[in-house]
Amino acid sequence: MDMTGKTVMITGASRGIGAETARVFASAGANVALLARSQDEIAALAGEIGEKAIAIPCNVARYGELSSAVATTVQAFGGLDVLINNAGVVDPIDHIGDTDPDAWGHLIDINLKGVFNGIHAALPALRAGGGSVLTISSGAAHNAIEGWSAYCASKAAVNMLNRSLHLEEQANGIRAIGLSPGTVATQMQRVIKASGINPVSQLDWDVHIPADWPAKCLLWMCSAEADSYCGEEISLRDEGIRKAVGLI
Repeated sequence: MDMTGKTVMITGASRGIGAETARVFASAGANVALLARSQDEIAALAGEIGEKAIAIPCNVARYGELSSAVATTVQAFGGLDVLINNAGVVDPIDHIGDTDPDAWGHLIDINLKGVFNGIHAALPALRAGGGSVLTISSGAAHNAIEGWSAYCASKAAVNMLNRSLHLEEQANGIRAIGLSPGTVATQMQRVIKASGINPVSQLDWDVHIPADWPAKCLLWMCSAEADSYCGEEISLRDEGIRKAVGLI
C-alpha cells in the first residue's frame, strides 16, 4: 500500500498501537501527525521518523485542542486523508457499585467524546478529497466484561458512532471503518493484568499479538480491498483478515 503524498493523523500516538501505526504509515510514504498528551514521547517518535512526522501535544477530550491539531496538520502537509482514532484508556477497572463516578466519566471523555471530537474536527478537511476514519474498537463493544463497564460502554457507543458516520458521510467520500484488534501486547494489557479482575487479566502474555499487527491492518484498511467493511468493523481475530493483511 503506497501512501506517498497522503497525510495521516493518529491519536494516542505516543506508544503501543499508535506508535507502531505511525511507523508503518511513514514507511509506506505517508506524512504522519502524532497526537498524544505525552509530549516527550511523541517528540522522540517524530524525531525517529524524520521530516514526514510532526508531534502535536493534544488531549482528545478537549475539542479545541483537536480542532487546533487538525489545523496544524493541514498547514504542515496541505491536507488530511486519514484520521485514526486510537487514543483510549481502560481504567477504571472495577465493579459498577465500587467505581468512582468521576473516573468513569473521565474514561467516557477520552474513549467516546475523544473519538467524536476527532471526527467532528477532521471532517471538513477529510471531505475536501474524500478520506478514511479508522477507529480502534474492541470485542468489549459487543460483550459485557466484569469490571469493564466504562470501557465496554464506551466501545459499544463508538461502534454506533462509526455506523452513524458511515450513514451520514459516505456520500461525501468518507470511509468509516472500525478495527477490533483482539488482545495486544501493550501497556493497557499490563494495567488489565494488574487488576486481577475477569478472565482477560489471567491471560498469559504470549497470547497477545504484537502492536504492529493492528498497525499493518490499519494500513490495509486504507485500500480498496477493505471497502466492503465501510460502516462495519474488522476483527483481527479473523484468519481471513490476517491473511489479507499478510500476517499469516
